[in-house]
Amino acid sequence: MKKIVVLTGAGISAESGLKTFRDADGLWEGHDIYEVASPEGWYKNKALVLDFYNQRRKQLLNVIPNAAHFAFASLEQFYEVTIITQNVDDLHERAGSSNIIHLHGELLKSRSSMDENLIYECKSDINLGDLCDKKTQLRPHIVWFGEMVPMLEKAMYITTQADILMIVGTSMQVYPAANLIRYASSNIPKYFIDPKPAIQENNFRNLTVLAEKASIGVPHIVKQLIG
Repeated sequence: MKKIVVLTGAGISAESGLKTFRDADGLWEGHDIYEVASPEGWYKNKALVLDFYNQRRKQLLNVIPNAAHFAFASLEQFYEVTIITQNVDDLHERAGSSNIIHLHGELLKSRSSMDENLIYECKSDINLGDLCDKKTQLRPHIVWFGEMVPMLEKAMYITTQADILMIVGTSMQVYPAANLIRYASSNIPKYFIDPKPAIQENNFRNLTVLAEKASIGVPHIVKQLIG
């Protein structure tokens, strides 16, 4: 069975109603992104950071996957599909995709602020005083700016194994994820789907660019792939 590797970014989640900070000049719900998505912001004001992600979590639980998420799930009948997502939501999972790598963490999980391997399911608020099993404060299971990306090496390796690469809803400006396309074989078909494509077809060999939003572009390409 051929392998499809998919890299998804904020654009696919935005269509389900989740807000993205890059559409607002570096502000996310009125906050400078480093106030709520960096270790420095965490140490400066834990209550602010926890409240920020508590609100994001509530929003996530009130949205649903869109046509692009469901189209990717349908591909699993015909291909071995791995989704590498920069998004911290669970919309791919809810749509039925079974093999997902979350590069930047998961909003519906919490973890120890001392031991990054101590991770818990989390669908409710995290508050000051909520402790892990090692008696330290729980924090969102999110990879913040300046932190290591634990799943990056696995994502790079999987990308080298792809027979087809699809990139959807990303600005191609968030590193190191934006470099993943360079790990794919130059010989394989590549598809880039975004309303405002950040790359052009002549930037990479065998690249097809579709200037459409994910909910339109992904089903279109999936239909081609499954014949």
